[in-house]
Amino acid sequence: MTAPEGEFDPERVVVRDKRRIDPVSGEVREAHIVDGSVAVDERAEEEAAGDALAADLDRVAVELTADLQRVQAEYANYRKRVDRDRALVVEMATAGLLAELLPLLDAVERARQHGDLDGAFKSVGEGIEAVATKHRLERFGEVGEPFDPAIHEALMTAEPTADSEVAVCAQVLQPGYRLASGRVLRPARVAVSEPAAAEPVVPEMPET
Repeated sequence: MTAPEGEFDPERVVVRDKRRIDPVSGEVREAHIVDGSVAVDERAEEEAAGDALAADLDRVAVELTADLQRVQAEYANYRKRVDRDRALVVEMATAGLLAELLPLLDAVERARQHGDLDGAFKSVGEGIEAVATKHRLERFGEVGEPFDPAIHEALMTAEPTADSEVAVCAQVLQPGYRLASGRVLRPARVAVSEPAAAEPVVPEMPET
């Protein structure tokens, strides 16, 4: 028997339990009935959301790693550039100092060749040479080596030589100096000997 219209009918009251946790067992319900249909599995939704979040975190981690690697590469290039500039400044300062010593080294060498390098002057001269050696100053220019305009300065010519096919240093008028890096502070001033010209071959005339 149904209640008249407008009155409360206890038989028509429907209670829907939408709780995911079973109040009796305390376990998570995998699925429950709502309005006669199977509800969406909320656990599956949560797992899908977790997977999407993990994918986003992985993407962010990849981007941050790439940014970090780029910053590290830029910093490494910066350090190399700073080290190179610092080494260049040191080399230029060293070159300036050693260039001032070249006239003194020439005087010491001339005194040695004339037998005047003795006494107090000897200790002073050797001290100057020790400073030059400490800063890796190299002396170059030898008789007989091929003439190279990059490191030699030709002041005069000498008699041609038949022993070489290229121009050579016949005499060293003033030695050259350079740093260990190859930077020339002063070219060697030399007399250059060109190779002797080959005599023309005269063909023999046939006998008549």
